[in-house]
Amino acid sequence: MTDHWLDDAGPIVRPYTLTRGRTRGSGASFDLLATVVVVRSPQEDLPPEHVLIMDACRSPTSVAEMASATGLPVGVIRVLLGDLRDSGLVAIRPPTPIAALPRENVLREVLAGLKGL
Repeated sequence: MTDHWLDDAGPIVRPYTLTRGRTRGSGASFDLLATVVVVRSPQEDLPPEHVLIMDACRSPTSVAEMASATGLPVGVIRVLLGDLRDSGLVAIRPPTPIAALPRENVLREVLAGLKGL
């Protein structure tokens, strides 16, 4: 008896092979809610996983959304994003602190003012 479903799975690549055994990226760590955006195009060919990440963050997206969109584990995304950040290809911005967000009553007043127009 053969497992035909294994044929459909394609090649299996372990996450540590994508990161060359690294579990942490270089530089400062970043939050899952951090926003990532491409800042410049690569001058040389990138590995397929890096290209996948670059495609996923053409418009600003969070690290968590990127992991979901690419199907790569968050740990792998963090390491590969660190590589891309070190290469100057992406910018990673921390999430807006809750204290910096407008209060609910201010937003309600703005909404009421807009409705009044």
